[in-house]
Amino acid sequence: MKRQLLIPVPTLVLCAVAPTAALAASGGAQSVSIFEAFFIQRNGSTNQIELFGSGIIWLLLAMSVIVMAMIFRMRGENKRDRICPDELRTGVLKAIDAGEQERASKLVSNDQSYFGQVLNACLREAHAGYAPMLRALELATEEFTARRLRRIEPLHVIGSIAPMLGLFGTVYGMILAFRAIVAAGGSPDPVGLAAGIGTALTTTFWGLVVAIPALSAHALIRNTIDARTSEASLEIEEILSRFRPRRSAPVNGAPKAQAEQAVGSGVEPDPGALIRASAASKED
Repeated sequence: MKRQLLIPVPTLVLCAVAPTAALAASGGAQSVSIFEAFFIQRNGSTNQIELFGSGIIWLLLAMSVIVMAMIFRMRGENKRDRICPDELRTGVLKAIDAGEQERASKLVSNDQSYFGQVLNACLREAHAGYAPMLRALELATEEFTARRLRRIEPLHVIGSIAPMLGLFGTVYGMILAFRAIVAAGGSPDPVGLAAGIGTALTTTFWGLVVAIPALSAHALIRNTIDARTSEASLEIEEILSRFRPRRSAPVNGAPKAQAEQAVGSGVEPDPGALIRASAASKED
């Protein structure tokens, strides 16, 4: 459904204009003017090509092609298997559950997916403990999510600039129309007046044709990135939970020894055991 919403705007426009091109080839003069109205602007008095107005139209057409290419590329880059591959996740889980942390690190070290890059940053901090791994998760999540969002930002830029270019052509076309009125002393030739108005409307039309798919695609792909990176971050957090230090239960008659053993082994000791150990040492 999303693909059907993103693609058709320029395509439908060209499909609507294509029949006029076919009629133009058969010699229909009216069809030629309709075809040219979308792609070529002419001076009403001299019938020469209006380079500036036509240039704005073709610039907008080029931007439309760029937008469609970016939409296809960004959709491919942000598929689920490019953000959180199931095979990689399964392999890492099996390696960590088996106690093979080095193999898990090798699996993610050369992977270019979001899941692999973020988890690789976390596993590099495994020697420092669970808390540094969580900090690495937070930092890597922000960094790699921002990278993906920056890649789609040109869609928003083009979508914002295209209507401005169309408006620029609109102002230029109205200037041509009013100049035709002034040159004719208040009684202009309808053909000369229509040329300027045609330039104004056509440039506005193509500006909207570029802006609508660009802004729509930017919003949809941005939401997709947010949803899938959040899902991948939750999967990584679940994997990191296996590195969480476990609280050791107090041992009867030896709270002090248990606390010392927990500290020496790097396991987070039970606060109650530490208090009891301190009280026992004072009594001694």
